[in-house]
Amino acid sequence: MTTGTTAAPSARHRAEPPEPGPAPGRDRYFDLLRAIALFRVVLYHLVGWAWLPLVFPSMGVMFALAGNLMARSLKRPAVQVVRGRMRRLLPPLWVLGAVGVTGMVLQGWGPDAEGHPGWWWTHLLFWIVPVSDPPYAAEGLTGVPGLLGGAWAEDLAGPLWYIRAYLWYVLLSPFLLRALRKAPLVTLVAPLALSAVLAAEVLSLPERIDSALTDFSTFGACWLLGMAHQEGILRRLPRYIVPSVAPVIMAGGLWWAVHEGFRTGFDLDSIPVAQALWSFGAVLLLLHLSPSWSAWPPRLRAWDSTVTLLNSRAVTVYLWSNVCILMAATLWDQLWDIGFLEDRFSWLLDSWVPVLVLAWALIAGCIVLFGWAEDLAARRRPRLWPNGDAPRAKRRSQQP
Repeated sequence: MTTGTTAAPSARHRAEPPEPGPAPGRDRYFDLLRAIALFRVVLYHLVGWAWLPLVFPSMGVMFALAGNLMARSLKRPAVQVVRGRMRRLLPPLWVLGAVGVTGMVLQGWGPDAEGHPGWWWTHLLFWIVPVSDPPYAAEGLTGVPGLLGGAWAEDLAGPLWYIRAYLWYVLLSPFLLRALRKAPLVTLVAPLALSAVLAAEVLSLPERIDSALTDFSTFGACWLLGMAHQEGILRRLPRYIVPSVAPVIMAGGLWWAVHEGFRTGFDLDSIPVAQALWSFGAVLLLLHLSPSWSAWPPRLRAWDSTVTLLNSRAVTVYLWSNVCILMAATLWDQLWDIGFLEDRFSWLLDSWVPVLVLAWALIAGCIVLFGWAEDLAARRRPRLWPNGDAPRAKRRSQQP
């Protein structure tokens, strides 16, 4: 069985007043989009199907929803908002780092890993504040026999680019919002133009700066779209503009992808300009739809608890999903050693579906073990399984 290896999210607390913004029905729609995005990320990291990001561009959606929330929060003082967002983002990363870095060190990773002991200790600070990619052991680990292979640290570090990109968007959001209000069109297009410039390789930049700029330019327009939606900029457009323009932008992204070798097995993550254009167009359409539900539509009511849970633990799910997928695949592959199963049920052993189910079971375990960090970060009482059932049950018990 093969699993995708591409690297493919965020959390109100007593110190902050309630944030003004869209009606609760609009928030339900956004919660649904975020839940779908998380599920798609896990599925993609498992199966690696290149067409999945075309069907639903999860990363663009998650950055757009985060940008929308950030613009809503910036109705308060910018320093307070940025500090609050950093506080809510970083503790889940620290928990991951405490487990991951400890594991890597115990398996022999240390100051000599990069050839410059001083730099190794300095780079460890990126596990505290990830303004750049936190370091990890790219090779030389023994793994955990029967549970994790020697490349487990690479899977652990895979999602960290998102945390680094999210942090930079948060830090830059006060300036981005000011620019968006003054020159909406130019500001929205600027990340796409930067993506094209970087793709032309006319700039020679250090690897850490180049990767940060690439991620910023790839998904910056989506973050800005979320802010523009919150600011009402998109609503001021004639209703026919978005449905007319968005498909053209998406077509441009698809053309770029095909031109760069998409048909030979590459995916959008390997083609930043194509990813930027396709995600921008798709997110533009999704934000244009934005139904305002006074209640969940009948067909979606059964998913209320699941959607609530995924939104309450979005960072935890995203950070731990790669390791859970690796562990699930390793455990499942051991069943090939059972002759009876290999002879009679090889079709089942070769299926990705049981691995996906097992991966989500392990993710559920991570939610219980590590999800409390999101509650502490938001200054809430820690909960093991925040799917909203307990508050609803309490409300029902108080009804006459």
